[in-house]
Amino acid sequence: MARITALAGGVAALLVLLAIPSIPAAAHNHPSGITDLVTPAVVRVEAVSHVEITLLDHIGELKHVERSYDIPFASGTGTVVNPEGDVVTLRRNAVNPDDVAVYAANKIFAEHHKVKIPLDYEKHTLKDDQLNHHLQECYPPKTSTATCIIDVTTDITVFPNVSPASETGLKYKCIKAGKTPDTPAVLIPLTPASGGVGVPTAPLADKVPEQEGSPTNVAGFLGRPGPKVQETVQIAHLSKGGQAGATGRPFADPEKKVDEPVKLGALADQGLAGAPVIGDKDGHVIGMLIGGGKEATMLGVREITATLAAAKVAPRRGAIDTAFEAALTRYHTKYYTEAAPGFQRVLELYPGNVVAANLLKTSLAKRGGPEDQGTKQVAAPPSRSTPLWPFLLAAGVLFLAAGGGAYLLWRRRAPEKPIELPQPLPAAGPFDEGASQTVVVRRSQPFQVAAQQQQVMTAPDSPPVKYCTSCGMRLGPAHRFCGYCGHPIET
Repeated sequence: MARITALAGGVAALLVLLAIPSIPAAAHNHPSGITDLVTPAVVRVEAVSHVEITLLDHIGELKHVERSYDIPFASGTGTVVNPEGDVVTLRRNAVNPDDVAVYAANKIFAEHHKVKIPLDYEKHTLKDDQLNHHLQECYPPKTSTATCIIDVTTDITVFPNVSPASETGLKYKCIKAGKTPDTPAVLIPLTPASGGVGVPTAPLADKVPEQEGSPTNVAGFLGRPGPKVQETVQIAHLSKGGQAGATGRPFADPEKKVDEPVKLGALADQGLAGAPVIGDKDGHVIGMLIGGGKEATMLGVREITATLAAAKVAPRRGAIDTAFEAALTRYHTKYYTEAAPGFQRVLELYPGNVVAANLLKTSLAKRGGPEDQGTKQVAAPPSRSTPLWPFLLAAGVLFLAAGGGAYLLWRRRAPEKPIELPQPLPAAGPFDEGASQTVVVRRSQPFQVAAQQQQVMTAPDSPPVKYCTSCGMRLGPAHRFCGYCGHPIET
């Protein structure tokens, strides 16, 4: 009976689960292809070599000719890795590989002495021996007889993705860089942000996906962020091969419809060098775009984190990121009514967040509309989506199962009534041969008490006395059934 009761309860529970409509979970995984988690932290990086040069003209009358030159040498993309605003990018975006002192010497000689010298980074010779001697003494390295005094500095400017757009950007300096142009470099602001909750950051992945054909997204800027220059996002797929820190992980389209290395190489030359490569699974940064021309590859996230560790810069997330990620989850699962307050909170923490502002605008436009999943669940009547009969049937089965189980438990635990044993007869004196025949009363079923035959002695002239073998009550002389329990009498 207990097994039948449990089975009935299980069937009823199954019916209830089938009848109840599905309820969305409180938390959701990010859908495939999310780049919004990273794009608020993507920045434009521009680097300029600033040269101060003084030419000591000893030809004729001694003159000091002073010039200053700004030589742009890089424009690429970087990623903010912590609320303090520290940025990871490529060495080529922060360190000039050319000797700009040579360029400045060529330029100042050509301008002052009116001679033709190519404006490049190579050392040249002049036909005039005296001018050529002075030119060679102007080139670095500096000596005691140098004809030029040269001071070179690097100005790095970071343009964040904010609204209104920053016209001057923020000044940064490079504190750590690899040995080759396509190795990571770490930049920190010259004026660290004080107070507040900092700036948006991008989450870094633990490792690079190993599966061939894994989809990714590359996000960066081809110009300074502004109303007319939005982030550029390109889809790419990882291929096999590649060496960590050297050639990088190659790209390849599994369907072979697009030559992804060539496409991404052209974008790297236009400003996407150093752009974050975003994993399609959870939207985290798995590497940086390197290369150019007709061959672009990906530098893995482990090289990035190793350089950050060497620079003693810890990547971490902040309060802005926590609020933004919560709102973004609701947005991508089409709960626009719930997403809108989340984006408003993000803008309170960081008013310039362009991505949050755009998503808030879309959430407000779709709030309460046919696409809003939250509105659908609130407005939909239960009777239209779920019939009532499964609930009634389940309730009936549960009621019967509970009643049967309770009755069975009551029967098992009900205390037995005590059996009243017959009172002993008063002493009749000594037995004699003239006593009446003893009447034997047999029990029809065994009991714990009085299970054996009972013998009763009677007086010589008295009728035989009988007792029920089931309940022990006294019987009349002509009774065939017990008047108390109804048990048949055997004689």
